[in-house]
Amino acid sequence: MRIYIMTDLEGVAGVLDNENWCEWESRYYESGKELLTREVNAAIEGFMSAGATEFLVADGHGWGAINLALLHSAAELARNWPASKAYPFSLDDGHFDYAAWIGQHPKAGTIRGHVCHTGDFDVRDFSINGVSVGEFGQIALCASELGVRSIFATGCQAFTEEAKALVPGIETVAVKRGTQTDPGHHLPAAAYGKHNIAAIHLQPEEARRRIREGARQALLRAGKESFGLMHMAPPYDLVGILRATENEPPRTFRAHHDKSVIAMLNMSRTITPLKSADPLAMATK
Repeated sequence: MRIYIMTDLEGVAGVLDNENWCEWESRYYESGKELLTREVNAAIEGFMSAGATEFLVADGHGWGAINLALLHSAAELARNWPASKAYPFSLDDGHFDYAAWIGQHPKAGTIRGHVCHTGDFDVRDFSINGVSVGEFGQIALCASELGVRSIFATGCQAFTEEAKALVPGIETVAVKRGTQTDPGHHLPAAAYGKHNIAAIHLQPEEARRRIREGARQALLRAGKESFGLMHMAPPYDLVGILRATENEPPRTFRAHHDKSVIAMLNMSRTITPLKSADPLAMATK
């Protein structure tokens, strides 16, 4: 049984913010990588106890966040993808029985989310066919297109609620909970990057214990129940809203594909200035 595991860094217990933990120059970057890798290992141990045998771990954090030397010996690591064909981040590498997420953060603008963003801090909203999705939702749609069920996800409490709303029946584990109650839609990109850092964290060993058990339960349920597909019918329309930056005003971007979410996510996107009269300007206020 082969399982695909998408990873990110901001949704890990003990990773406190982006500035100090999640970038190459961050003072605790290596510590953050270790925390993530040990959460991934806990999930692998849980899956193995329920019968899984093979794992592909996709390092989905922009700067990279898996410590390969510490990664479980049952896993392979995928990292660095062609820019024009990044999606679905090796999920199409042969057959996978199930997909899982470890260390995932919520989409941009999530109330009580921790280090919320969608791709980068300059994105205010990202939607497909009118459904607002973050990084999780994008890959879950890719998985559904490929017939791979999404069965398990971990991150902050707000992210687990996001995952449950998008994917029927998915098993989740919350390893921390954010306490920011302002979505921050009005903020420019630089300020928004520091907006959602307030949170209450589990102790890392306890987080791993819960992840290990959650992964086991997810796989045991997967053998008995039909769940885990995110249903959305073609054609597909992507609409994004970008925040203001130091050099750019708010903008929108769009893409369309008649048949494939994966193909659409890999397409170049038309970017235009966002005018105050545009209905999208009020979409996430």
